[in-house]
Amino acid sequence: MRLTIETRKSGIVVPLGSLRTSRSCGVGEYPDLPVLGELCSLCGLSFIQLLPVNDTGFQSSPYSALSAFALHPLYLRVRDLPEAGAFRADTEALAARFEGPGRFPYPGILSAKMDLLRRIFDASAPAIRKDPALAAWIEDNPWVRDYSVFLGLKEEHGGKSWKDWPSRRDPAAGEIEALWEEPGRRDSLLFHAWVQMRCEEQFRSASRALADRGIALKGDLPILMNDDSADVWAHRPWFRTDRIAGAPPDMFSELGQNWGFPIYDWDALAREGYSFWIERLRRAAKFYGAYRIDHVLGFFRIWSLPEREETGYMGFFEPSRPILRAELAAAGFSDDRIRWISEPHVREAALVEASGRDSASGAAASAGTAEGIAARAAEALLDRIGSEPLFLFKRTVRGEKDIRAAGLPEAAEGFLLSAWRDRVLIPLGPDSFAPAWRHYGASAWPTLSEAERSELSERIRTKAAESERDWEEHGRRLLSVLKAAADMLPCAEDLGAVPPCVPKVLAELGILGLRIPRWTRLWDEPGRPYVEPEAYPRLTVCAPSVHDTSTLRDWWEHEAGPEDRRAAYGQDAPEPWSPEVGARVLSRFAGGASALLVVQLQDLLDLSPAYASGDSRSDRNNVPGTIAGTNWTWRMPVTLEDLAADRDWIGKAGRAVDRGGTPDR
Repeated sequence: MRLTIETRKSGIVVPLGSLRTSRSCGVGEYPDLPVLGELCSLCGLSFIQLLPVNDTGFQSSPYSALSAFALHPLYLRVRDLPEAGAFRADTEALAARFEGPGRFPYPGILSAKMDLLRRIFDASAPAIRKDPALAAWIEDNPWVRDYSVFLGLKEEHGGKSWKDWPSRRDPAAGEIEALWEEPGRRDSLLFHAWVQMRCEEQFRSASRALADRGIALKGDLPILMNDDSADVWAHRPWFRTDRIAGAPPDMFSELGQNWGFPIYDWDALAREGYSFWIERLRRAAKFYGAYRIDHVLGFFRIWSLPEREETGYMGFFEPSRPILRAELAAAGFSDDRIRWISEPHVREAALVEASGRDSASGAAASAGTAEGIAARAAEALLDRIGSEPLFLFKRTVRGEKDIRAAGLPEAAEGFLLSAWRDRVLIPLGPDSFAPAWRHYGASAWPTLSEAERSELSERIRTKAAESERDWEEHGRRLLSVLKAAADMLPCAEDLGAVPPCVPKVLAELGILGLRIPRWTRLWDEPGRPYVEPEAYPRLTVCAPSVHDTSTLRDWWEHEAGPEDRRAAYGQDAPEPWSPEVGARVLSRFAGGASALLVVQLQDLLDLSPAYASGDSRSDRNNVPGTIAGTNWTWRMPVTLEDLAADRDWIGKAGRAVDRGGTPDR
C-alpha cells in the first residue's frame, strides 16, 4: 500500500525488535506488525515506519547489514512455521526463556532461534529439498545464493570477516554458483535460503494485513553496506574497498566520523545500469509503501577516507574537483612549497617534548628517556630531512592505523597522530590535492605569505563551487533512478551540512526531506532562531525524535534550555516534564506544515505515567559513537494488546498526533 500525502498524516516509528505482544518471543517479530496496525487505527495513525530489518548477524545495529536483500531471522516467529509442529514444546520454552521486562538480550535470542531453526530444518530436510515452492523462490531471488554461500563460508571460518579467510576472499566468476551446487554443502546452504523464504512470507503477510487496515508501512534503506557483507564480497567491482565512508569534523565530533563502510564505485554501478540499487528498491516494494533514504547526502557526495585512517579527519568529498599540481605551480608554488603544505613536517624538539611526558609518567617509566622514546618513534615512522632537526613521515605510513601499530607510548603516539593530520592540503595522488577540512588551522597556514593564502583560498572556493555543480548532477541522476525503480513514496534523511543543491533536487523530484525540530533553526541568522513548524516545507517529514537522538522527554529533562523548551511548547513553557507537556509539544508539531509527522513509540508511551520509564535516559534506541549492549535493544514495557485496551491512553495519543488543525496556544 503506497503512502500518499494528499492530506497531512501521522505515523509511528519503531524498531521491529522493540515490539511486544502476547505471542512474541522476547523480541518483536514480523507477525507483531498487524497487532501494531490495530493500535495505530485506534489512535488515528496512518503509517508505521520501521528501522532496517536486514540481516545483520550478531551486530545489533540495523545499519550494519550482512546483505542488502536478506531479512533478519531474529524477527521470524518460529512457532508459526509450517515445519515447527513437532517442536511446539521447544518454541514455547524459547518464548518463556526470553519473555520479560527490560531490554532484550540480542545475541542470546538470536543464537537460540538459529539453533532451533536448524533443528527444525534438519528434521524436515528431505521434504524441504523437494519443495517446489522453495526452488521457485530461489530462482526468483538469485541474491540468496550469494548470501547463503557467504554465510556458509563465514561459519566455516568461525565467523571471521572474508578479509581474514585464507582463500575465496575474491570469488571468481562462477565460483559462487559452483559452491552453491556442491553436494557436500547443499543442506547447510539450503538452510539459509529456507529461512529467508519463511522470513519473506511472514513479512509480506504482515504488510498485506496492514494494507487491509489502511495502514501503510514505511521502510528504511541504509545507503552503505557493511564491509563484511555478502554484497561487497560477491560484487567487489561495485565497491571502493580502499576508501571508507564517514563524516567531516563538526561541533559534535572534533575529528569527524569513520563509519567503516566502503564507498560505492558509481561508475561501475552505472555501467551495469544501477542494477544493484534497482533490485534493492524492487525488493523493498514487496513490503513497503514508502521508504526513508538513509544519508541522502551520500547520493550527492560522500565523505571519503583512506582505509588506513581511524578518524574522519583525513577525508574529502567524492566526487569533487581536485586542486592540481600544475595549477599550484602556475600560481607560484614550487614543489618544495607544495610539499610544505601537503606533507606534515615533524620538528624533532616537539617530538622529544611530547615523549618527555611519557618518560615522566609512572605508567610509561619503563619506556625510557624522552630522547629514547623520540628515537624509537622516529625509527619506526619518520625520515629525517637531510641533517635537519625535521622529519617527514615514511612512505610506508598511510594512515592513523599505521601510527597506532608502532606501539608507542601514549603521549608520543598522540603527538604523531596530531602531526599526521596537520596539513593544508591532502594528497590524492602525486599531482592532485584536496583541502584539509580545517586547512586554515594547519601550522603551515600562517607561514604562507598573504598572496599565497589568498591564492589558495580562492582556488579552494572555486573548486568547491565547481564540485557543487557536479554534486547536483550526480544526486539528480542517482535519485531519479531510485524514484523510478518502484512505486513507493521516497523520504530523504537530509541532515548535516546540507549543500544548497540538495533541497533543490529533492523538491524537483518530489522527495520529502526531514525536519527534526530541535535542530531546525536559521543557523546563519543572529541568535539562530528556531523555525516554526508551520513554516516547514510541505514536502517534509517532521520527527520530534529519532533513533539516534534522545527521546522528546529526555531532551526536555536533560538537554533543552528555557529557550529550547519555549520553542517546542510555546510561551511560558513549564520547567518540569509531564504527560500534559508532552501532549502539547506533540500537538504543536502535529499542527505544522509537514506532510508527515512521525513519532517514536517512546514519545507516545510517555503520555501516560503508567508506561513512562523511571529514567528517560534509559529509553534511547542508540547512542551514536558508542558500543554497548543497551544500543538497539530497547523493548516496550507493555504489550500492544494491553495498550489497545487502554482507552485513556489511546485518547491522549490520538489527540496529540491529530493533524486536523493547529492546537490552541
